[in-house]
Amino acid sequence: MNDGDANRAAQDRGRKFGPLGTALVIIPTFNEAENIKSIVGRVRKAVPEAHVLVADDNSPDGTGKLADELAATDDHVQVLHRKGKEGLGAAYLAGFHWGMEHGYGVLVEMDADGSHQPEELPRLLTALKGADLVLGSRWVPGGRVVNWPRSREMISRGGSLYSRLALDLPLRDITGGYRAFRRETLEGLGLDEVASQGYCFQVDLARRAVKAGYHVVEVPITFVERELGDSKMSRDILVEALWRVTAWGVGERVGKIAGRTGTQEKPQSSPSPSAPSPQQPS
Repeated sequence: MNDGDANRAAQDRGRKFGPLGTALVIIPTFNEAENIKSIVGRVRKAVPEAHVLVADDNSPDGTGKLADELAATDDHVQVLHRKGKEGLGAAYLAGFHWGMEHGYGVLVEMDADGSHQPEELPRLLTALKGADLVLGSRWVPGGRVVNWPRSREMISRGGSLYSRLALDLPLRDITGGYRAFRRETLEGLGLDEVASQGYCFQVDLARRAVKAGYHVVEVPITFVERELGDSKMSRDILVEALWRVTAWGVGERVGKIAGRTGTQEKPQSSPSPSAPSPQQPS
């Protein structure tokens, strides 16, 4: 748990969290044929009782077909075929809605390329027993990244720091995508209003959770850079994240200032003179 969670944890001491229910691990894919069998197999081994939903964006390399083959031999694996590449955020939103419609109690975000290690999922689920949302964090004590160039680490750390300061959030790794949500948490986040993608999608959900008063915990993870396939990170995703975070931060500050100004300018109501009581006829 990070330092920023300490105050919130104190507020939640008297709160009792309900049972988790069955977990659904949502794995968005686009051209992950080299990785899909391995990642699904590792999830099934790490948490045998969990179910897996592969949300495939009509991958040209046949990822969806390979996922169908896995599902045909394992009733814990399902496949959600989507029309085309619409972005990470849209894939997760579709997976969240599918999972909630099918009664899952926990919804997990996980990358298909192995950067999010399924072997660490039990730690996230254990932490979720006393939380509304658990973030797998690279930037808390015990967290780390493997095989990243220094430039990418600086971008990731800088993005989390900027988001933390701009949005006044007590979180260390706001852009990370290894997460476990309680179903009730997602139901309270206003998912129909979420339109962001990529890094910004993760920032958006984290800020919504904190602002809504949910108990958010970060646990350390080891993030391992993909060995097979191509990264989906792009300049457009980074630009979107920058302008959206800036807009959210400015909007929140303007709202706070307007609220304080409105309170100060509101005239103090003075008691009105009492109307004379009508004389009773004698």
